[in-house]
Amino acid sequence: MKTLTLEKANIIINTATNKARKLHMAPITVVVLDEAGHLKAMQREDGATVIRQQIATAKAWGAVSMGISSRSLASVAEERPGFMNALINIADGQIMPVPGGVLIRDTKNHVIGAVGISGDSSDQDERCAIAGIEAVGFIAGI
Repeated sequence: MKTLTLEKANIIINTATNKARKLHMAPITVVVLDEAGHLKAMQREDGATVIRQQIATAKAWGAVSMGISSRSLASVAEERPGFMNALINIADGQIMPVPGGVLIRDTKNHVIGAVGISGDSSDQDERCAIAGIEAVGFIAGI
């Protein structure tokens, strides 16, 4: 199993923010968590609003905690709102069921972490997360 190192986490962040600049997105915040949901690295671009860190973390934490992307969690929320409301309550509000939280998988498909991004539209946030994950040779779990 490949490991999510701090060096790789920082490359993920730098690639994601560079992608956001190329797409002329609003300032983003990028959070990288390890497989246990612990913070590995985080950066907030100049101009990103204060709450973006919490949103990005909730996207990533929900993904790594449930083993599915935050996009998939959004589908669960639509199909089973009662379950999602209970899940968010159990998780003390630390889950954000919208796109932008992407699992990091190694080449053997093991979950080794997650990236959460907030700042622009959820679809654009997710696009940047995928770019960052793929830049270090990992598989983006969307």
